[in-house]
Amino acid sequence: MPATVIEAVALSKHFRVMQKAPGLKGALKGLFSRVYRDVHAVKEISFSIKEGELVGFLGPNGAGKTTSLKMLSGLLHPSSGQAHVLGFVPWHRERRFQKQFTMVMGQRTQLWWDLPAWDSFLLNKEIFEIPDAEFETTAKELTRLLEIEDLLEIPVKKLSLGQRMKAELACSLLHSPKVLLMDEPTIGLDVMMQQKVRQFILAYNQRRKATILLTSHNMDDVSELCSRVILIDHGRILFDGPLSEIHKRYGDGKLADVMRTVFSEQRVH
Repeated sequence: MPATVIEAVALSKHFRVMQKAPGLKGALKGLFSRVYRDVHAVKEISFSIKEGELVGFLGPNGAGKTTSLKMLSGLLHPSSGQAHVLGFVPWHRERRFQKQFTMVMGQRTQLWWDLPAWDSFLLNKEIFEIPDAEFETTAKELTRLLEIEDLLEIPVKKLSLGQRMKAELACSLLHSPKVLLMDEPTIGLDVMMQQKVRQFILAYNQRRKATILLTSHNMDDVSELCSRVILIDHGRILFDGPLSEIHKRYGDGKLADVMRTVFSEQRVH
């Protein structure tokens, strides 16, 4: 039986946000008397994901998806609760943990804008202490699968969005991570490029038995990649189970329409 790779137990995160009254008077008042409120981004979520699973983590904007991923990656410390990824507590930021996972965010890049992508590859090689032979083999495999062999010496700023996204994926996977946290990996890409990225993610999952937690507002990503989904809204998990169960409950219409129905129904209740 596959081992549990990602586990969250009553994981919560809230932020203290200053409230400012409108207008100049409110701004001046805020200099001397500040009022704060707590924003509960994630509220006691619990789930576990086993080795090799590719799970969709879905919800509307502001549902708590990205905050959850940032806690599981160690970028944020939770307000309460526990989490383990590959047996490590993420926010302890142990070196052995950081060398076994990656986080891919479609709206952000780790590639140096003015330099060729290959320079960023070499930098990651040193950061993750990848042996020369392993780096050469992995880089060759990734660039071939993503069809970017001829783009590695071109400055990143001259690449198209789709080309940059593929180079970003390759750079993120050079150290052969066992866990991938992916936040909107196909955002902004055209239909053909979305399909190529999805095919690559699925191939990587199957070839490496990598554990992947993926957020996306593109329902084609979910329907083509994920057999299991976790639905979150207002920081709370509404559903965790097979995607087929969602269709069984709400019909076999377009997944985007089904998701809107699910979240609307939960808010009414």
